[in-house]
Amino acid sequence: MNSTCVNHLLFAAAFFFLMNSTRPATSDVIELSTGHKIQGDVLKEQGGELFVDIGIDIVRVPLDKIKSRAKTETEETTATTEKNQGIYQTARLPKKSVEQLSEQFGEGVVLIQTPGGLGSGFIINKRGYCVTNYHVIERETRIAVTIFQKSDDGEFVRRRIDDVQIIALNPFFDLALLQIPTQDDLPFRPVYIAEEVELREGDDVFAIGNPLGLERSVSKGIISTRNRNFEGVVYIQTTTQINPGNSGGPLFNSRGEVIGVTNMKLLFGEGLGFAIPSFYLKHFLLNRDAFAFDKNNDNSGFRYLPAPKRRNPNAPPVEETSR
Repeated sequence: MNSTCVNHLLFAAAFFFLMNSTRPATSDVIELSTGHKIQGDVLKEQGGELFVDIGIDIVRVPLDKIKSRAKTETEETTATTEKNQGIYQTARLPKKSVEQLSEQFGEGVVLIQTPGGLGSGFIINKRGYCVTNYHVIERETRIAVTIFQKSDDGEFVRRRIDDVQIIALNPFFDLALLQIPTQDDLPFRPVYIAEEVELREGDDVFAIGNPLGLERSVSKGIISTRNRNFEGVVYIQTTTQINPGNSGGPLFNSRGEVIGVTNMKLLFGEGLGFAIPSFYLKHFLLNRDAFAFDKNNDNSGFRYLPAPKRRNPNAPPVEETSR
């Protein structure tokens, strides 16, 4: 291959790299001695040349023209898009191991305690807004949250916060929105809700919660069914182990994005857990004013008049009299 042909190929590869910034997460970035960069999948190294798949062609790059070569993550990993005045955040995150993601987002998962029991929840913004299940706080107003803050040596330290406020309730989808009082010495570490729900049977998922009070327990599984119907509501069915105390905690995908809220399991069965899909959660958060909690009304947030009694058709007619 003559130098003119090589230069043309290098220019085409560099142009393709500049015009396409969303290559797969496992691609290589090759910096040339000319200062240009090529991004693609390295196929092989042979005869003093590197064969690189740039998506539209295979480029042969002479090894003596390469200045450096490194693996890189090309997906957007830090920028977040806030929705509805910052009520929650979404982000497209790179795939990582459960171990890495648990350490990264562990501070966003909390233990919720009431006089009647305990459950789990997760923080969705830096103002202390927290999501859990409705049944975790049903008919309760004295709510406390325990946050697990990571210390300088990497260990998690328990921090209990009382006087948590109820913001909104939706008993039909078993969701509740709380607000943890601001702590001057304790910044909140929110998790991200999946912007686009791309669920497939067999996808890896994991949960963080407090089953039976066992704090910060991590369980891993797969999506068994992405749309299991129960009483007109669609749930994510998962093999991830869920037990009492996990209720209200997040179900994460392999990127660390919340795709559901764990809320129940089938008794006398193994690996039959269920989570409320994130699209129900986002609908609830975006319309939280419609489900706003009224402390002067029932805890459920709604009140119906009693249904009229069924009239016996064989009973004699009753004559109404005015008073």
